[in-house]
Amino acid sequence: MAQIQFTNSLTRKKEVFEPLDPTHIRLYACGPTVYDYAHLGNARMAVIFDLLRNVLETRYEKVTYVSNITDIDDKIMTRAKETGKDISDITKLYTAIYNEDMAALGNRAPTIQPHATDHVAEMIAQIEQLIDAGHAYESDGHVLFHVPSFPKYGGLSGRSRDEQIAGARVEVASYKKDAADFVLWKPSSEDEPGWPSPWGRGRPGWHIECSVMSEKHLGLPFDIHGGGADLKFPHHENEIAQSCCAHGNEGDLSAFAKTWIHNGFLTVEGEKMSKSLGNFTLIRDVLDEGVDGIVIRLALLSASYKKPLDWSKELISRMEKMLKRIYTVILDTAEIGTIDLSETHKNDVLAALYNDLNTPQAFADIHRLLSDLERGDVSSEDKEVLRSELLLLCDTLGLKPENAENYLNKADASTLDKALVQKLITERDAAKQNKDYARADALRDELKDMGIALKDGPEGTTWERL
Repeated sequence: MAQIQFTNSLTRKKEVFEPLDPTHIRLYACGPTVYDYAHLGNARMAVIFDLLRNVLETRYEKVTYVSNITDIDDKIMTRAKETGKDISDITKLYTAIYNEDMAALGNRAPTIQPHATDHVAEMIAQIEQLIDAGHAYESDGHVLFHVPSFPKYGGLSGRSRDEQIAGARVEVASYKKDAADFVLWKPSSEDEPGWPSPWGRGRPGWHIECSVMSEKHLGLPFDIHGGGADLKFPHHENEIAQSCCAHGNEGDLSAFAKTWIHNGFLTVEGEKMSKSLGNFTLIRDVLDEGVDGIVIRLALLSASYKKPLDWSKELISRMEKMLKRIYTVILDTAEIGTIDLSETHKNDVLAALYNDLNTPQAFADIHRLLSDLERGDVSSEDKEVLRSELLLLCDTLGLKPENAENYLNKADASTLDKALVQKLITERDAAKQNKDYARADALRDELKDMGIALKDGPEGTTWERL
């Protein structure tokens, strides 16, 4: 049986995945801070961890995937002040938008999606544990983790002491014992959200949230933790410090999570895509441009998850052609049917994905299967096998082969002559003005048959593809 292997960021090696409990795999990935629309860089992490979950489920009966929602954060508070809206209204809105966008990309909802604000009591309890263990201290209404108390700090990122301080972008504040110390709890003013605590009314720091939510819903240690490469330091480094020190595991960095997986950045012209740089593209904007979510998914999986991926219109164009070819072959071979593949056969088909989520090789395998299925000299029996292999690979990659017919119908609509569409709309508007409603209805039906939906409004008639 083919072994599943991943590159473990903690050991910096590709390792055979050995579950802590083969009957229950436990996986955690850091989710969004919900104050705005998510961009494609956020989507890459979500798609990769959805794929990881799919791959694990081909081998293990139960996989619990937890990905949180950060719904208390200074960025959210800033957005509330800017808009005059209540914080809960902002977080509910953007949580719903995020989940809609993820579903459009073919991602299944996490098994559990905990919200930070539902876990404040547990955060306070863990902070108390850290204080009792001598790893945290109260100062000027804050509680801070004392980094020098944990000699193994930096073990995930491999950063030196100077790099830790520079990379954390920490504030040199009077209430800190050490420049590298980070906040576990901070005071809240009267106009800021806060919770009662032994240190006064306040709110948790960002890092403590994931330590608490992962432990509560997965137990310690769990199998896999991860996220984007930008979270490795300081966020994930701090999670390890908090969780290991709260439970007396200072000597074992893997006592929190055994394997760490980090995906590379999405780039634009070689520069990391981020909101701070202003070079980001929103998922919602790409979807609104008419790009299918599974095309976006294909694009995000087109390079090794460990490497940067440069986003471009040319990449989208290539993925649209690839998806159209996949779906066309799936529909053209529908009468051939499928067979039940043996476990050994399934392992062979999924070998690329078992090998550290090697999606470029999986894409090459798909192209080979498509070419074989398109040949005229392949027997029906062989095509049954090939089609079964193709569907297994597509299902695991999350390409939704069941959507083939709907996608191809929409793709056909995208080749419409827009000038013709506008001409028919103009004729319909004229018919309405002349009170020739039968003609107007006939033109609406004609456009509907072409895959076009009309929307009449005070500023005129607009259209969109069905």
